[in-house]
Order: sequence, then C-alpha cells, then structure tokens
Amino acid sequence: MTTPLPPFAELSPTLVVSAIESLGFWLPGEPFALNSYENRVYMVHDEERKRWVVKFYRPGRWTDAQIQEEHDWLFELADAGVPVGAPWRNDDGESLHHVEGFRLALFPQLSGQAPELENPSHLFVLGELIGQMHAVGERSAFTQRLSLDPVNMARQAGEVVLSGNWMDRRQRQAYERISAAMLRQLDAIDWKSVAWLRVHGDCHIGNMLGRDEHFALVDFDDALMAPAVQDLWMLLTAEDAEERFMQYSEVVEGYEQAREFDRSELALMEPLRALRLVRHSAWIVSRWEDPAFPAAFPWISGAEFWDSHIRQLEHQRLAMDQAPRWLA
Repeated sequence: MTTPLPPFAELSPTLVVSAIESLGFWLPGEPFALNSYENRVYMVHDEERKRWVVKFYRPGRWTDAQIQEEHDWLFELADAGVPVGAPWRNDDGESLHHVEGFRLALFPQLSGQAPELENPSHLFVLGELIGQMHAVGERSAFTQRLSLDPVNMARQAGEVVLSGNWMDRRQRQAYERISAAMLRQLDAIDWKSVAWLRVHGDCHIGNMLGRDEHFALVDFDDALMAPAVQDLWMLLTAEDAEERFMQYSEVVEGYEQAREFDRSELALMEPLRALRLVRHSAWIVSRWEDPAFPAAFPWISGAEFWDSHIRQLEHQRLAMDQAPRWLA
C-alpha cells in the first residue's frame, strides 16, 4: 500500500514562483517562507517592489465556498473602513486561485509589530478595532463556515489525542478523567443564551499588526460564528488580578466605542480558554504526518509535555468553576 504524501510535499520553491507568476505577477526575487504550520505562507515582492503575503491553503481543510466566504467578509470589512488585510482580486474579481492542484490567495503585506498587552492605549485601540469588526460581523451570518460548538469540538479533540500512543497508562487515565469533567462543565453552559456573530476566531496578538495606536487584523483563516468574547479573551493575559482588570477595562471601553459588549459573556472566558487548550494539543497530534510539525513541536512526543499539559488542564478545569478574581 502506497503511503500518501504530506499535503505540501510537492510545493517546491519553483512551483511557488510559477503559481504566483501565472496570476500576472513577476517576481524579481525568491519567495521568503514565513512561519506558518497549518498553511504555507510566503512573502514576495513584485517588480514594483510592492510586498505581498501569499497563502497556499492546506488541502482538504476548507472547501472553496468556506474560503470564499472568509474573503467576502474581508472585502465587506475593508469597505466599512475596518483595517484588515483583504486579498488581491484579478480582473475577473477572483480572490481564490487554483494552480497545479493548490489553492492560493495574495494579501498586501501589512507592516508593523504586535501590540503590547501591558500598554493601556494599545488595549483600548485593539478593543475598538475588534468592536468595529463585530459591528460589521453582526450584520449577517456565515452560511458556509463553522459555528463554535464547544462540547463537540472538545470531545473530538480528546478523541484525537487518545487515538494515538502519546501517553502512558497513568497519563491516559488522568487525561480521560479531566477531559470528561471538562466536557460536563462545557455541556452545562447555556451557549445559546448569548448572541452569535461573525468573528475572527483566533484573535491573538500575532494576528494584529501596527504601530503607535494604529493596528490592523490579519489571518482570518479561523473565522466562524461565535460569541463576541471569543475575540476578546486572549487579550486578557495578566496573572495579577489588578492588572487583568485594567486590561479588561481598557479593552471593553475601546470595544464599546463601536458596539455594546454583553458582560454576561465574561462567564465564557475560562471555558473558551479550556477549549483552546484541548484543541491545540489535538491540532498538533492530528498534523504529525506533516514534517513541519515534528520539527516545530518536538517536545510533544515526550512524557514531560503530557504531564505538564495534564496539570494545565486540571488547573483550567478548576478555573472554570470559579468567578474571575479580577472581577471581584
């Protein structure tokens, strides 16, 4: 039986260049590979020295319709004045391109650095930026992309992790016990009690670029239907309760320059953090046949990682049952 090739095994530098130039560009230099594991992403410059970020989508992850819906929302956001990286369109208005079995899109490079989450002015403008995005996001709903489904997503992630031989017997038992308890906690939440809207889905500081007090959002690859807090909780990172409250106050004050924030959604922050923890390890495990993953995450095959991960999950399980100290 023939072993299937990894998804990007045939994506050579020559093919990358020929794919981009087939769209009407001429590249005077070589493409520069950027850090990206799910997709393959390159920075290039054209004959006018304009810089572009080119994304080759992972085969089989999204349908064409799901990718196009992401692009269409980016165009809608850009038309509304929200600073985002909207993809390039050819003369026929196409933003998703098919070349030699790969799907790709070109985005203008947005310069800048990641924001500083200890800087109150950065937090305020990030909150305002996300609020502006959500004000557009609530105008209509996705019909092709996913909707957040915490219970099933967490269950599927746990099954992925337990399907391999990553843990010894003791670790497996602990993981099964904790993940089952977290599933019960997630299942007890009335997720339908909050409003669902189009969100970025992966709103960490690596997907926000700018300088001073001007930032833009990039990489909408995980866009989905979810509560607004899905795009806010990753900005609240401080361990100290007083500093966490400062982060929350600045983010929400900025957010409400564009859209009201339903504070009942704050109760979902720790459950959403738990879901991300479970899914992140499952994501790495599920992609292990892609050579980029063992090279980037070698520690995941060691017992120390799983001991640490299990402790982290137990800590998060306890946090889900407690009111945030910084809101007391």
